[in-house]
Amino acid sequence: MKISNLFIFSFFLITGFLWGVRVEGLRHHHHQNSHNNPKSYKNDQKNHQFYNFKPTKMFVFGDSYADTGNNRKSMANSWKQPYGLTFPGKPSGRFSDGRVLTDYLAKFLGLKSPVPYRWMKYATNRLRYGINFAYGGTGVFNTTVPEPNMTTQIDFFQKLMAESVYTRADIEQYSLFLLSLAGNDYGAYLANGGTVQDIPAFITSVVNQLVVNMKRVNKLGAKKIVVTALEPLGCLPQSTILNSFQQCNATENIAVDLHNSLLQQAVAKLNNETMGSTFVILDLFSSFNSVLASKGVQGSTRFETPLKPCCMGISNKYSCGSMNVKGEKMYTVCNDPKSAFFWDTVHPTEAGWDAVYTNLKSTLTQKIL
Repeated sequence: MKISNLFIFSFFLITGFLWGVRVEGLRHHHHQNSHNNPKSYKNDQKNHQFYNFKPTKMFVFGDSYADTGNNRKSMANSWKQPYGLTFPGKPSGRFSDGRVLTDYLAKFLGLKSPVPYRWMKYATNRLRYGINFAYGGTGVFNTTVPEPNMTTQIDFFQKLMAESVYTRADIEQYSLFLLSLAGNDYGAYLANGGTVQDIPAFITSVVNQLVVNMKRVNKLGAKKIVVTALEPLGCLPQSTILNSFQQCNATENIAVDLHNSLLQQAVAKLNNETMGSTFVILDLFSSFNSVLASKGVQGSTRFETPLKPCCMGISNKYSCGSMNVKGEKMYTVCNDPKSAFFWDTVHPTEAGWDAVYTNLKSTLTQKIL
């Protein structure tokens, strides 16, 4: 798939200062930028029947769509009010008002959400469920957020294997791996002055590195590896704010389509080489689009203005969780987070993730269990 220069140029102009400037809820290096449980989450642990694959552990790598508390408190607004408002009722390091993708996937498997790597020594009794190595704001390459990229995260995991915290049998027989990539590499590319002509080549390099990471965990013993397709970046509030949250940026989503097309081709090739269905794509692009177009999922809370975030700064100088020097809130929060798909300008609410998860459940059942 190719993107015309016109689309590339438009994509670069439209997204350069929005998508490339910051990741919502994180402070970048050198400067700052800025207990209601959904029904399906409660019930999915019941009556699970596993046939060929019976995971008891989950290992997670990636970014803020999967992070459950690894970022340093000095770096991330996810440790500040009002993050965690819905669950657990206070900030927990999740980039949402409540549960995120990792939590829903763990519940689908009938597991407790794996403990964040940063806190593993305080929760050794939970290591039997796996570990979450994801750090918000990171990518397959280094980004503007000085936290471990995916290669380094896998290094952390490999070190634990070398220390016999986990055995190869643990990994081969009982573990599912999740690799989340939500676009921080592209934000960093644009913020660092990446050229229009090289955007397609950079997208290719990102997917290639993601594939390297997938192969690496496979060689370490992983038999079931789930990787996220890139969500529709043109639908994130940081982009739709340009039109008062009325419609997605179709041009931006064309670039996303290139990423996802290359990923799909790579995964098909990997599965052919491994003679099985080791690698599975979790199609966040289609699921986000479906939920946004339908303003929810049947039988659940409706998102009347799905592109508008629940929590946002009072001006473009501030973001969700920002405070001024006087300690005053520089953000607003909607009355009911369950009525919003997006929590801040990048991340879904718990209700949003619940809707995405519900949309993906049949795929999960078919391709993972």
